[in-house]
Amino acid sequence: DSILQRQCLYRPNWVTLFDILAITIMGVLLGIILPRVKPLWGALSGIIMFIAFTLLFQYLFQTQGYWVNMTYPMLNLLLTYLGITGYRYWTEEREKKKIRGAFQYYLTASVVEQMLKNPEKLRLGGEKKDLTVLFSDIRGFTSISEHMTPETLVKFLNEYLTQMTDIVFKYDGLLDKYMGDAIMAIWGAPLDQPDHTSRACYTALDMLDTLRTLQEKWAAEGMPRLDIGIGVNAGPMVVGNMGSDRRFDYTVMGDSVNLGSRLEGLNKVYGTNIIVSEMTYERVREEILGRELDSVRVKGKDQPVKIHELIIRRSQASSEQKVRVEEFHAALADYRNRQWPRALQAFQAILEKQPHNSAAKLYMERCQTLEKNPPPEGWDGVYTLTAK
Repeated sequence: DSILQRQCLYRPNWVTLFDILAITIMGVLLGIILPRVKPLWGALSGIIMFIAFTLLFQYLFQTQGYWVNMTYPMLNLLLTYLGITGYRYWTEEREKKKIRGAFQYYLTASVVEQMLKNPEKLRLGGEKKDLTVLFSDIRGFTSISEHMTPETLVKFLNEYLTQMTDIVFKYDGLLDKYMGDAIMAIWGAPLDQPDHTSRACYTALDMLDTLRTLQEKWAAEGMPRLDIGIGVNAGPMVVGNMGSDRRFDYTVMGDSVNLGSRLEGLNKVYGTNIIVSEMTYERVREEILGRELDSVRVKGKDQPVKIHELIIRRSQASSEQKVRVEEFHAALADYRNRQWPRALQAFQAILEKQPHNSAAKLYMERCQTLEKNPPPEGWDGVYTLTAK
């Protein structure tokens, strides 16, 4: 039929060069496209290229009578696609496994899954970010542990740490580390959390509520009663892998982190459970009721810091609690205005209503001391701490 119709098939000399160009172009295009797009778009790209070359070969065959080899270009397309996709899948799964293994004990499962879906958000290495850090510690744990057997102590501590860690994970926090009976947690990394300060403060309040429940349980079991101190601070920190080439941890460093640790220790001074810095409280003022405690100069820091105690969520606060906060603030204002007798009387009235208000008792002692030995005219009301 070809002879009768005088439409003979040809295999021109340039066909070999065409085959080489087709194989090269397919390989280069797939090599550029597949690693940069999602698997679905990669598959669509491969199908489009397959259809385009097939139509080209069919056009040359039917209209020009050119016989062009389809086997090698199409085989190259198939093998290149399978090779790149398979290698990408293997490397990505290996990277996901590595990430999951590194963070599964420090983050809640939902956050780990977000990291796996968006690995580009995880930047390993030093990076400066605005984060919130929380430190918690058991008061007098050494003396408590002396009266327990090792087995009982481990069980007791594990129960406490499990409950506290679950609360950190509840608010999608990063468990940085355990330091004996102490806990360090971070919000805002490795994934961005616009409300990281609120999450940390809610965690602190829930920790205290859970502790009260545990105290009732331990009292029924004849176990000792323990109390905790929590410090929360928000600010710029350096987050990333810190350590040596052989061993490192994903953690935070910086002045804001050190201040968070100092705030936790201040609970012993004021007899409180949760202390936050002024910058931290300003971010959650509309959500959480708190009271200003003092203006202090912590060890290792020259600039004074105003500190606040977190009391309760505003949605749960009673009118009586709000009145008590205002009374304390009024007494604190008299103290700073050098009205020692008036402040002493105000703090004494607060202590009569709240016998366990250690901060009011502390200010009564200060008022008595300052009334006998007034400070110089330049006194700024800042209390300087000499210990951590």
